[in-house]
Amino acid sequence: MNTAPICELHELESIELSTMYENGKRYYTDGEGTIKYPSVTTVTGILNREHIKLWRERVGAEEANKITKAATNRGTKFHQHVEDYLRQDKKEIIFENILQEGMFKAVQPVLDEIIPIALEAPLYSNELRMAGRVDCVGLWENELAIIDFKSSSKIKKEYMAKPWYIQMTAYAIMVEEMTGHAVDNIVAIVGVEGMNTFQIFEAQPQDYVDELFQLREQYKNLYGV
Repeated sequence: MNTAPICELHELESIELSTMYENGKRYYTDGEGTIKYPSVTTVTGILNREHIKLWRERVGAEEANKITKAATNRGTKFHQHVEDYLRQDKKEIIFENILQEGMFKAVQPVLDEIIPIALEAPLYSNELRMAGRVDCVGLWENELAIIDFKSSSKIKKEYMAKPWYIQMTAYAIMVEEMTGHAVDNIVAIVGVEGMNTFQIFEAQPQDYVDELFQLREQYKNLYGV
């Protein structure tokens, strides 16, 4: 990397970045004007932009908004339950309904295999000129990994994980740039609502670096940042 590491792995959660929105796009800033980078999810979002547009046209705006809201709520609750469990700072996890409980309990044995180092940590890269908030930096099968927690109403196919891999590769680059520690694996753990099951998608970040940089350049060409 071009610059020296700024912190240790366990210090990642202490990094201070805030979010702001311009023209409907999310940016992360340090408040001092030295960092103002588009979010990882905003950049990787252009991968599915056309697909989402066609889907909204097919189902109609009202139905699309309803489905999107439900998916967002499901994902937010699932993330919170997983974070609370991994932090172990609450006596019990409170669920609003049996769907939430079933989805969490399905992945719980997998969560027990994770050794979390940093949760919901803000990250950035001066090389990528991107920033974001990672679900988990931790040990997975005794290797340093970026671990993302997803929720779904349906079983996912392998090709659907590609945007996740690119997103997590960005986080892997950020972690190495900020701490000097190389990330070995990227892992997405998916809770499937109503099916009491889960999926795991694994890859190595180096396999997606080229696609990430191509996507970042595409975003810059589209929006000038």
